[in-house]
Amino acid sequence: MANLIRSILDIFYPLFRRFFDRQTYYYAACGGGNLVLSWLLFFIFYQFVFAKRIFQFNLGKLHYVISAYTLSSIICFIMAFVIGFVLNKFVVFTQSNLGSSTQFIRYSMSAVLTWLGNYLLLKTLIEGFGFFPSIANVLSSGAMVLVAYLMQRNFTFK
Repeated sequence: MANLIRSILDIFYPLFRRFFDRQTYYYAACGGGNLVLSWLLFFIFYQFVFAKRIFQFNLGKLHYVISAYTLSSIICFIMAFVIGFVLNKFVVFTQSNLGSSTQFIRYSMSAVLTWLGNYLLLKTLIEGFGFFPSIANVLSSGAMVLVAYLMQRNFTFK
């Protein structure tokens, strides 16, 4: 499957050769596809599955309130995490000498850090500036793309 994905990406690589080396191009294509998928899933979860509601949970004496955009963000993070790790390991950073478990732990750490940054920015844009959640999600995750790339290239799959 990884070879098939690379073969398809290689068809379009000549269009981007001036801008990216092959590994950066693979990362941009795989990461971009994963990012757009997560934006679409966030919109579906926020709009339709959770219907923009606020959820309340009572666990004994503890009372929790969680928004639809927070739940959508968590679910999309989990899905994008799995897809992203598989694409990065088997399509993008294939020359890494690190073991799979080391890569997974490092990927987990970098993914959690970028998700936290994304969530804090998402929350600020929605609650602080009044952005619509789906638009705020696109802006906040877009802002974290460079951070994620640098962490994965220089740490996770080094």
